[in-house]
Amino acid sequence: MTTDPVRRTAWQAQSLLLSYPEQWLLDHRPLLRTATRALPDPLGAPLTAFLDHIDATPLIELAADYVATFDHRKRFSPYLTYFAYGDTRKRGMALLRFKHAYQAAGQRLGDSELPDHLAVVLEFAATGDPVVGQRLLTEHRAGLELIRLGLREASSPWAAVLESVSATLPPLGKREHEAVARLAAEGPPEEEVGLAPFAPPEYMPRAEGASR
Repeated sequence: MTTDPVRRTAWQAQSLLLSYPEQWLLDHRPLLRTATRALPDPLGAPLTAFLDHIDATPLIELAADYVATFDHRKRFSPYLTYFAYGDTRKRGMALLRFKHAYQAAGQRLGDSELPDHLAVVLEFAATGDPVVGQRLLTEHRAGLELIRLGLREASSPWAAVLESVSATLPPLGKREHEAVARLAAEGPPEEEVGLAPFAPPEYMPRAEGASR
């Protein structure tokens, strides 16, 4: 297992590369390349490959592909609690747990961000509390693996970033493999009829396609 400083560097780079691509991302490519070159190969090589893709792709195409991948296809949803709770009312409590974890570490999210967006969780793990951040990622490992496998199957360039994320976490055990297989076969839970909301409306899932 890699050391905390190494994982923090990897998580920060992954967070930036999994955010909606804008001009600032292009401006930070030299810094990102420097950071990824210092990482162990399982963490850094996939990120270098993705940076190569950024270099070869016009920004407008990169942004359009991001939206088509993450906003229009639920199987690649970057919102981790979706895979555990679907678009059900129970997801509200899960979102609150993420938010409270960030607040306990002295971090606050903007009103436009949901706390379970993978880029947000990775940034928290990198700049907030790495122990709690890793725990949040590990608790939602089945969803992460489903995204990774799906992106790889679709030959998406973002699969490389998820490969790097996976390399920062403990190897999958039997229970995790079973959870991934079950999630792939059954999909996220569906709404339970008559269930009262567990959290205020502002922490309930937004419409698919909303930005983080």
